[in-house]
Amino acid sequence: MRHIKQIIFLVLMALSILLTAMKGNKNTGIPESDLTLWYDKPATNWMTEALPVGNGYMGGMIFGGVVQEHVQFNESSLWTGDEENTGAYQNFGDLFVSFGDTAAEKRTPLPEDYRRSLDIGNSLHHIIYSQNGVHFEREYFCSYPDRVMVLHFTADKSSSVTANIELFDAHDSLAVANGNTITFRGQLDNGLKYEARIMVLNNGGSLSTIGSVGGNTGIRVEKANRLTLLLCAATDYLARRDRNWRGTDPDRVVSELLSKASKKKYEDLRSAHMQDYTQLFNRVSIDLGKTKSNILQLPTYRRIDATRNTSDPQLEALLFQWGRYLLISSSRPGGLPANLQGLWNHSNTPPWRCDYHSNINVEMNYWLAEPTNLSECHLPFLNYINSIREIRKELTQEKYPGVRGWTVKTENNIFGGSSWRWNPPGSAWYSQHMWEHYAFTQDKTFLKNMAYPVLKEICEFWDDHLIEKSDGTLETPDGWSPEHGPEEPGVTYDQEIVYDLFTNYIAAADSLEIDPDYKARVSDMRNRLLKPKIGKWGQLQEWAEDIDDPKDQHRHVSHLFALYPGRQISPITTPELAKAAKVSLKARGDYATGWSMAWKMNFWARLFDGDHAYLLLHNFTTLVDGMGMPHKEGGGLYANMFCAHPPFQIDGNFGYTAGVTEMLLQSQNGEINLLPALPDEWDSGSVTGLCARGGFTVSIEWKGGKLSKAVITSKAGNNAIVRYRDQTVEVPFKTGEIKTVDGKLRVR
Repeated sequence: MRHIKQIIFLVLMALSILLTAMKGNKNTGIPESDLTLWYDKPATNWMTEALPVGNGYMGGMIFGGVVQEHVQFNESSLWTGDEENTGAYQNFGDLFVSFGDTAAEKRTPLPEDYRRSLDIGNSLHHIIYSQNGVHFEREYFCSYPDRVMVLHFTADKSSSVTANIELFDAHDSLAVANGNTITFRGQLDNGLKYEARIMVLNNGGSLSTIGSVGGNTGIRVEKANRLTLLLCAATDYLARRDRNWRGTDPDRVVSELLSKASKKKYEDLRSAHMQDYTQLFNRVSIDLGKTKSNILQLPTYRRIDATRNTSDPQLEALLFQWGRYLLISSSRPGGLPANLQGLWNHSNTPPWRCDYHSNINVEMNYWLAEPTNLSECHLPFLNYINSIREIRKELTQEKYPGVRGWTVKTENNIFGGSSWRWNPPGSAWYSQHMWEHYAFTQDKTFLKNMAYPVLKEICEFWDDHLIEKSDGTLETPDGWSPEHGPEEPGVTYDQEIVYDLFTNYIAAADSLEIDPDYKARVSDMRNRLLKPKIGKWGQLQEWAEDIDDPKDQHRHVSHLFALYPGRQISPITTPELAKAAKVSLKARGDYATGWSMAWKMNFWARLFDGDHAYLLLHNFTTLVDGMGMPHKEGGGLYANMFCAHPPFQIDGNFGYTAGVTEMLLQSQNGEINLLPALPDEWDSGSVTGLCARGGFTVSIEWKGGKLSKAVITSKAGNNAIVRYRDQTVEVPFKTGEIKTVDGKLRVR
């Protein structure tokens, strides 16, 4: 009898443990995942707590309230300004779904089983809770195939979904309910037309029109079994200057998209969305080690906070994939590039216009695109560059009479307009992305038709703009090291970017076997450029004159462009310059704004110092706003894992993902370098599906801090030179597998 009681006790204990482990699963209807952000209470703050969904055109920030759901939404082309006035990226509007007396929200107890989560593996947002004996579930996503945001509400008892649905324009035009739709439309001061519409699809129950705030009208859903909302927004923007930046009327776009989407079952919309999203996201997987089980059980914001005292390799891997999620969600073919906040913005006067900042920020947004196997997501930026060429040529001629080619100012909009101050090397930095897309994909059609013309005309700008000194050295005449210091000729930032431009042009001309005479001229100019110099305290000089202040800890470290994302400085090819770059980095310090710490991760990775890169990674994961918990001021992560500049800037999220990639794989110097900056913290792990220049896909496994296996796949039929520490081997493209035997590389 006693034996039976012991068995019963053990069974009950096992069931208790299982139920505890499954608590989140039971409520969400989805399994726990290494790829899930989750929270135990609704968001109250847009920037630090709400969670983003997006399809490259539209984006939404989800709050997850119990009494009232709030979704703030954007569409990437809603911009004020024009070719002369930069304007700003705009908030589009807000959707509210109220389930009861909203005035009572603060005094309504939060259900104990409340949970909101974002599964970035499938791009699905979930909210679950129980109330008055009814279990409620919501599932949201933003579909690229159907170009609509989908919000699905269910309950485990029939006739339990009752709600008021209201739509509000951030520019105050009236929202009008008509049948099962609510629509608002308007026109900005620049003539840009816009429209948003929500379609209400109910299973059971009834719909009726209700009055709303400020003369708007909404829809009441009464006692439905299930409810699906389809939200669509559009403008008449077209990325063609020859059409005055205007295209199809947004009413036609919205009507057609909603008509098609509404004819599909919810399950079919969901399936198409997941299939489209996962074919991009699933290309790369990463394992950086296992986190302690007690840490894994914490809500995401508490996990971030816990990194002060313990490592969380699964959070570090999640944050890597988070950058990929954000890029897929904010930058898709046919749309505009990700801006300073991706495409999420709740203000009509956002910080720095929520613009395309050309002195690092928009470029940093795309550092991860090619190496993390999201080449298609790079295209919006490349197409944007192509779309502004003609207006930039005209404006550049006005500023620099007599020069060919073009360049940009620091602040830039979607119409080619710009403001603040000229950034002469900005277009050359843009063109690096043209070259990188070719370097990774080996797409010669792209190189010939888009990249090469851009590279050449920007070379022509510098051909006309560089100043020749008496000794034949070529200097940039109007330099400034963003965003501080004196203005003078020969600033290192400018010189390094021009060197990179010329290097990429020469390689492009070689690949296409064209323009030998101009290639020779560019090669001569590159040879005569003022090169990086080592200063009196061993630093890499930021200015032509040796005036660097060793106490300068400015967030921009622009004079190390040649180290990353350039390829002029390397511990292998230029060890003395690399050493000087390290001196400069140490002087700048390890704490800075969020994006600056992410950039420094990449610098230390390029210096093959994985432990120092990891220190920056650890600093970056500091909790800045903790949903009511004590937190640090300054750069780091908000509770929703957005990067804190502060305020929110998405470039830090993207730069973090690029930095982790550089720690595991580099390919900028004509060889595939495996685990060049592996930190001690990542003792064993793996990564699959990363990309290397030359058209290669690379997967890597390591144990005990050492390479155990790598698989190299050539997409272009090229052999690969592979480096691991001080060893190199040539890998035939038909072979592809490398192992280490007694510490030596072996090709299978």
